[in-house]
Amino acid sequence: MPIKYSFKSMIKRYVTTSAVLIVFAALALIAANSPLKDEYFEFWKMPVHLSIGDFNFFEHNSHPMTLMHVINDFFMALFFLSVGLEIKREILVGELSTKQKAMLPIIGACGGMLVPVLLFWLTCPNDADMLRGVAIPMATDIAFSLGVLSIFKTRVPSGLKIFLAALAVADDLGGIIVIALFYSSSIDATFLLMALGCVALLIAGNALRIMKKSFYLVAGLALWYAMLNSGIHATIAGVIVAFCIPASQRKGSPHYIERIRKNINRFPVTDVNSKHHTVILTPDDVDTLKSIESAADKLISPLQDLEDNLYKLIGYFIIPLFAFANVGIDFSSMSIADVTGGVGISVMTGLVFGKLIGVFSFSWVAIKCRIVQLPQGSNWKSFASVCMLCGIGLTVSIFIADLSYAALESGAQILNQAKVGILCGSLISAVAGCILLNRYLPHSLPGQKEENEEE
Repeated sequence: MPIKYSFKSMIKRYVTTSAVLIVFAALALIAANSPLKDEYFEFWKMPVHLSIGDFNFFEHNSHPMTLMHVINDFFMALFFLSVGLEIKREILVGELSTKQKAMLPIIGACGGMLVPVLLFWLTCPNDADMLRGVAIPMATDIAFSLGVLSIFKTRVPSGLKIFLAALAVADDLGGIIVIALFYSSSIDATFLLMALGCVALLIAGNALRIMKKSFYLVAGLALWYAMLNSGIHATIAGVIVAFCIPASQRKGSPHYIERIRKNINRFPVTDVNSKHHTVILTPDDVDTLKSIESAADKLISPLQDLEDNLYKLIGYFIIPLFAFANVGIDFSSMSIADVTGGVGISVMTGLVFGKLIGVFSFSWVAIKCRIVQLPQGSNWKSFASVCMLCGIGLTVSIFIADLSYAALESGAQILNQAKVGILCGSLISAVAGCILLNRYLPHSLPGQKEENEEE
């Protein structure tokens, strides 16, 4: 089935991404505690210029952005562009496309966002600066969580894999909404109007069925710059662009498939074992092959094509770079109290207990009320084990932590506490999830041998 294949492809990609993410996170921790730690931290403070005359594209409030800001504001906008494309695809044709499919992941994601926020608020010291990070434990890292689940390979029912992937997608959508609503600064009316103009242009492009990806990317760059200086967080530009990119072909799939079929039939049927090899094609043959190539390109929608082209850039460059720049924590400047108290313990509590309790309890109520059903092939114990993995909140949690504390005068210490809480909470959730899954997953699934042979 196309949808099942889509999720299998997504899971395979994220498994690889999670391994790369772990390596670069470990390298960041090593660099931040090595003799070269001063150079490591100073490197990210370098100003970045992309200038034409007096205009610097990487400029905010008349000051050049640092390398860290470019990574967190520009490169992460590309990350959210990829996330937005994924969300749009799942809403249109995937596991969020119908009420029946979407209900359980969305209900679970709501619980997995509300309960961690509540636990953070209850356990965090009553300090206005510290409470800015209340949204940190909301996120589930889709790459890391699916990577951990992949350890058990054929033991995991496909229903549980799809549930976790769909929940993480819904989680990302919730995180995007929170960033848009609560992590914006004072609004500049001029740049806000410019941003609205860019959005109108993107919407018009979609309505006019402009299929050129370059149109949306160029308009998206203008939107990013306008939003950066408007006061709305610039990464939201990536999501807006994603939702405006067409998800269908101009003339529909049957038109291009028939065009390919007719062109292929122009070539004579030949014996593949024949020793005769054509060295030079005729001009008509070349034109026919170019027509087939053009039809094949148009058969893939701009949304799918861009999503496919972005995943290597995101998985092998942007996410590792983000991890290497942001996970680095100098433990020599921290005390035991920083780890066991303050923001760190609140984040860890939200991830380890909040995500498990929130996702499982909301889902349990919905299932008992017969609104939804347990994922196919699972039971309550294996379902709870997967809920435990939802506490792995690395990439987006660190991103929200940076938004919450980096600009504060005393932000460096609080930010480090939050990062320690994220790392510890994610590690505990991963280890506990593995133990529970190993105990409660079946050792083999019915019909698994036959399915593997078909694949």
